[in-house]
Amino acid sequence: MKEERVLTLDNYEYGVVVNALNELRNDLIKDDKPTDAVDELLLKTIDAPTRKQKRRSYNEAR
Repeated sequence: MKEERVLTLDNYEYGVVVNALNELRNDLIKDDKPTDAVDELLLKTIDAPTRKQKRRSYNEAR
């Protein structure tokens, strides 16, 4: 059974995660090690959908 985890990141945190994964990937390439797992995680992170904030419509009752 596949377990799924969801992270909620703001734009700054998202950038930190992408940059950290990219630096790890570059280090692995420099050390001539496989990058398959990091590649997959980096692509998942980049392609992750964004969640729109729920907002109350103008006409909705308060």
